[in-house]
Amino acid sequence: MRRSLLVRRLMATVLPAAMLAGSVSSVAVADPMLGRNMSTYGLPGGIDTPTAETLPDGTLGATVSWSDYGRRGNVTFQALPGLTTVLRYSRIDGINDFRREGYISDRSLDLRYQIVDEQGWRPAVAVGLRDFLGTGVYSGEYIVATRNITPTVRASAGLGWGTLAGRNRTIDVNDEGGTPNLDQLFTGGAKPFGSISWQVNDRLSLVAEYSNDNYVATYSNGREFQQGEAPDSNVNLAAYYRPGRNYELGLYTIGGKTFGAQFSVLLNPRDAPYPSGLEKAPAPVRPRPSPAADPEGWSGQWSQDPTAQPAIQKALGDALAKEGQILQSMALSANRAEVRIRNQRYINQAEAVGRTARLMTRALPASVETLVITSTSDGVPTSSVTLRRSDVERLENTEAGRIAAASAVTDADPFPGDLVRSEGVYPRFRWSLKPYLDLGIFSAEDGLTYEVGGEARASYEILPGLVATGALRQRAFGNIDQRGPAIGLPGTRGQYYTPEEYLADPALETTPEGVPRVRSDTRMYTGNSDPVIPELTLAWYAKPARNIYTRVTGGLLERAYGGVSAEVLWKPADSPLAFGAEVNRVRKRDFDQLVDFRDYEVTMGHVSAYYELTQGFTAQLDLGKYLAGDKGATLTLTREFANGWQIGAFVTKTDLSAEEFGEGSFDKGITLSIPLSWATGQPSRERTTTTLRSLSRDGGAQLNVNGRLYDRVRDSHSVKLYEGWGRFWR
Repeated sequence: MRRSLLVRRLMATVLPAAMLAGSVSSVAVADPMLGRNMSTYGLPGGIDTPTAETLPDGTLGATVSWSDYGRRGNVTFQALPGLTTVLRYSRIDGINDFRREGYISDRSLDLRYQIVDEQGWRPAVAVGLRDFLGTGVYSGEYIVATRNITPTVRASAGLGWGTLAGRNRTIDVNDEGGTPNLDQLFTGGAKPFGSISWQVNDRLSLVAEYSNDNYVATYSNGREFQQGEAPDSNVNLAAYYRPGRNYELGLYTIGGKTFGAQFSVLLNPRDAPYPSGLEKAPAPVRPRPSPAADPEGWSGQWSQDPTAQPAIQKALGDALAKEGQILQSMALSANRAEVRIRNQRYINQAEAVGRTARLMTRALPASVETLVITSTSDGVPTSSVTLRRSDVERLENTEAGRIAAASAVTDADPFPGDLVRSEGVYPRFRWSLKPYLDLGIFSAEDGLTYEVGGEARASYEILPGLVATGALRQRAFGNIDQRGPAIGLPGTRGQYYTPEEYLADPALETTPEGVPRVRSDTRMYTGNSDPVIPELTLAWYAKPARNIYTRVTGGLLERAYGGVSAEVLWKPADSPLAFGAEVNRVRKRDFDQLVDFRDYEVTMGHVSAYYELTQGFTAQLDLGKYLAGDKGATLTLTREFANGWQIGAFVTKTDLSAEEFGEGSFDKGITLSIPLSWATGQPSRERTTTTLRSLSRDGGAQLNVNGRLYDRVRDSHSVKLYEGWGRFWR
């Protein structure tokens, strides 16, 4: 079989070096090769050159650097112990584009994989791709080795291609960006680079490096731009200082005469400000007295008293309420008790289950041996954890794995006949009033945009599963003003319709390529000085069968669309696999975000497959039709940590061509969700969630509907439940 040109290049360069590094063995195992400082490209490294270092697994970071050669904002994620990813937004000086402002704004993506870590005499070895998913201003590839020379001195040496060899790639002026430049990987000849760092003390490190970058950009139309002044030397120097464990300041010089500065912040999900949390300790398990000391309780005769269950249910409900749980219903017999709870406080469902089990040992008569704790979401039962009371009593002071082995997680019965609903649970009204902040980043034209205001939100649970939700927002200030979409005609790049022009001509709601503007006119929904209604819905959640969940939501579903959304999900409690389907009939809302609608309507939806992988990863594949009527698929990979951090990436490709889609070629982005409890130490299910997109385009656009089933259901299912089982005894 004839191998591709790219495979032959890799085998001729990267693989032999990796095999050579891996052939050296020693019984001594060093600490992981963790980065001492961040480079201007947002990776552990030298100054501009890479190293083979990594960050602690799961680290999320941001680096901002500034010099005469450009300004770079980097978002870094250590996706796996050896895989480091960077999404970058740069202002590169000295290059003119259609705006003729003396700089360009560029987005790029880097990947680096540490093939082997340092061990004995063997160095750590990594291979990396720089700016392989962009226009290619920074395009380059490398293989690099890093080793500790002394406990404080560390050296790196590698071979680089592209800009790392001082041989910048020719940039296609017609390239929309967003597609891998596979034909350029490891081409153009390689040159060596290297760096050395000295850890002076716990806070200060000094770095010197040898770099080949000449900071030149060449375009296919023959134009060549020098980014700043050409460096006088290949030697760069830097000093980095850490005022705190999560922050870093740096000063550096490029070529001896150009100076720069940078700031980095690094957060690790496993390194919380309050690792043990600040929640109150749970009530201890109460062992049962002996049969001789409580013959009536052990006999079970109490169960014949019609006043027994109401009294026990009231006492247990009051105790659970103090733990942030709602006792929705209860079934009680002489030797078995089932409670259905709603967890309102703990990010890990296992902690809610564990605290409920403790309270059940304190509230139930001695004859009750089987404890069934059923979790619910929006009034719908999702799973049941069955325990023997004697195991809870026996294993309280042991590791959580032992009680996990003694428990069973099963699908909750959707139609139990003996449950008694607690008084005062329904109807239920909740409301909140708090500020909001909308941020826009990675915008080539606007830079950082923001809007600040206040939001009132309320929900009214009429019956189990029937929920009305609404929100009202009032803008206070910000620089996100109303603006029409990009004109999109030849010779008009960077020009936008005014709101008045866009409103006056309905024909403009379709792009010149014939694609309905379903997201590219998003800025028309901003800048309102009057109150707006971002959401106003009535949702019905149900469980018609043991493994089946359904949702129907109607109303103003999001700020741009209203209509009806229906969903069905198959998700067994003990399986990592799930399948779902969703169909939506929606109409575009008017730009004032009140109750009026525009003319555009669409029926869209998708079928989905979900699979929970190892190390907290979940893969999701959606196939279907999107808001603009295009058809295709979205692949999402999300990693969740035991403390609730969620970081994911998604990519969507539809039947729209790159030209029809526009700049970026296809939809892609990063999702981030951080639980409030991680930062405050106080137990809470509240989250801060955001999606980072390099661009907002019409192709591959999904509907934003709150309450989708999968995330709500899987919280209490076996894979995620057992991942957080270490908090059962908290």
